[in-house]
Amino acid sequence: MRYRHAPCLVLCAVLLVGCARPTVTPTLAPSPLPTPAYWPTAGWQTSTPEEQGMEAQRLAEAVDWLREQDRYRIHSLTVVRHGYLVLDAYFYPFSAGSLHDVASVTKSLMATLTGIAVDRGDIPGVDAPMLSFFEGRQVANRDTRKEAITVQNLLHMNAGLLCTADPTELTLIEMMQQPDWVQYALDLPMETAPGRNWVYCSPGVHLLSALLQQATGQSTADFARQELFDPLGFGQVVWPADPQGVNLGYGDVRMTAHDMARLGYLYLRRGEWDGQQLLPADWVRAATTAPQGPQPGGGGYGYLWWLTSDGYAASGRGGQYIRIVPEDDMVVVMTGGGGNGWDTLETLLTSYLKPAIKSEGSLPPDAAGVAALQEALERAAGRPPFEPLPTPELPALAREISGRVYQLEENAFNLQALSLRFDQDDEAVITITNSGFPSGDPLFSWRIGLDGVERFAPGRLDMLAAAKGSWINDDTFEFWVDEIGNNHRWAFTLRFEDSQLSGRWEDATGFFPSSIVLSGWSR
Repeated sequence: MRYRHAPCLVLCAVLLVGCARPTVTPTLAPSPLPTPAYWPTAGWQTSTPEEQGMEAQRLAEAVDWLREQDRYRIHSLTVVRHGYLVLDAYFYPFSAGSLHDVASVTKSLMATLTGIAVDRGDIPGVDAPMLSFFEGRQVANRDTRKEAITVQNLLHMNAGLLCTADPTELTLIEMMQQPDWVQYALDLPMETAPGRNWVYCSPGVHLLSALLQQATGQSTADFARQELFDPLGFGQVVWPADPQGVNLGYGDVRMTAHDMARLGYLYLRRGEWDGQQLLPADWVRAATTAPQGPQPGGGGYGYLWWLTSDGYAASGRGGQYIRIVPEDDMVVVMTGGGGNGWDTLETLLTSYLKPAIKSEGSLPPDAAGVAALQEALERAAGRPPFEPLPTPELPALAREISGRVYQLEENAFNLQALSLRFDQDDEAVITITNSGFPSGDPLFSWRIGLDGVERFAPGRLDMLAAAKGSWINDDTFEFWVDEIGNNHRWAFTLRFEDSQLSGRWEDATGFFPSSIVLSGWSR
């Protein structure tokens, strides 16, 4: 049954995440919530920080502080207080309105869609057995433990499946190399009985997407568009799928920072949106409360939401966050391209955003503070000044291999072939063909500046990338690619000898455990 006008009581989860953080007892949030002055379905309304009880000068200092961080590569910061945008910062080369890979923030989105499907009756309840949705499949390693896995176990990350996720997600990477990802995840051996251990398991969350598709008769992306994205006013969303067309449950949805904030605001409003109860308040409470039993070291985990001392958060690889702070009526969205994002977000909150809050009401206007904030936003978005370097003379080998196609041996990213073109002295183009999984495109190219200046052009998944490189000797070419919104930074080293190619491909965001070795030969 769909609850459209149910009263909204929610238990705010206040458990810290991380082994060094103490556990905090949840407290009852006030109810009912005041009716907002508007709903951001058609767009977020902006406000000066002072109108929402915050100091613009402190927010300006936050933006400048983030620009200077070398431990985290920030792309955007959006702060909503009392339903208004008080800070909307974009850091070069990322820009306003651009899509961003939100990585495992997708998991919290999956929890939301699961709650909607349960509310609609498409899924009988969180106690429904997982395997009941896959009756047409033969499942390996099937025993009483696997048959006992429920939808709730997948939501709580305690299904008992054998998954390796630390220090990198080896089981997920292995799944991405299979012809049928859902079958691989279903066939995983059992390590423990369901509910006994908490283990971060992305393949288990991919099963949620397949399960949702079976239950609703729609793709996860279509169901999301109909039941969530359109009602909330989302714009374009790119949701990649596996080889069988199941949208990725574990990560890599692309959306804007403003739409991330809408998802956070739905939870802050306990599932209510413009007079409708899109998500039951009881589901919001359950999703943001730690269950009894094993939890991540020292912290808490609800239904695919991380719990914090002041609320809860959706968290994704490379530094993608939706942080909800109910006591301050605040949603914070941060996107980035790698590094220690969680600690950066914690410092941002404790040293800048929370100290900026001075009142539940408004503050006197501060024209100087607002001007300082505007200047900080312009500094963040501005292109750093630099001049092209003198272009070194290309080695003779560059002309020789230009346009030659190199067939690649089997590798972890399923690249099949690559070709470099050196038609200009100051720019190269690399074109890569592959199986389409897990890279997302069977064919894509990057432009590479050879004069020390990054070239910007659409690349993988048709999203903007910046790349530059150089010949480090007569037979070895290095280049670096910042995929910006795709949340990856790659480093390539390619050595050419006769018709042979050898080299490596490294991921600075840490998704892959080590360098991917490349080797091949020209056709």
